[in-house]
Amino acid sequence: MKKNLYKGLLILSIIGLSNKANAQCDSIANICAKHIIAQFISDGQSYRSLLLNSEEMAEFHTTFFGETTYRLAACSGKTDGNLIFNIYDQDRHLLFTNKNHANAPYWDFKIKSTLDCIIEAQLDPNKNAGSGCAVILIGFKQK
Repeated sequence: MKKNLYKGLLILSIIGLSNKANAQCDSIANICAKHIIAQFISDGQSYRSLLLNSEEMAEFHTTFFGETTYRLAACSGKTDGNLIFNIYDQDRHLLFTNKNHANAPYWDFKIKSTLDCIIEAQLDPNKNAGSGCAVILIGFKQK
């Protein structure tokens, strides 16, 4: 009987933590959405990952289509500049990092030809963020 009680409490704790993490990610996604301005249409996806410390890395895969202008917004926490993101091509050649731009919360770019990419995100160890939800949003420019 005691074993079942402990199992039940463990399951409830995990569910509670999961709901709290989802709520945190929802709040951050709403904050991050301010960077997808009127000229851009969201791709409809929210790339999210819970990072427990600055040593953890989230990895997301996406395809950018040729002759399209994109805006990638990256957020963690209630203020900008807490998240470092890198964009690589499929051969892991670095295409962009916001680390060289004071952890800018977004980047606008145009793709000449369709490209599969890897986006990595991690908390900035110099910002003392501890842990947090990394959110990446992608919008494309209306023609």
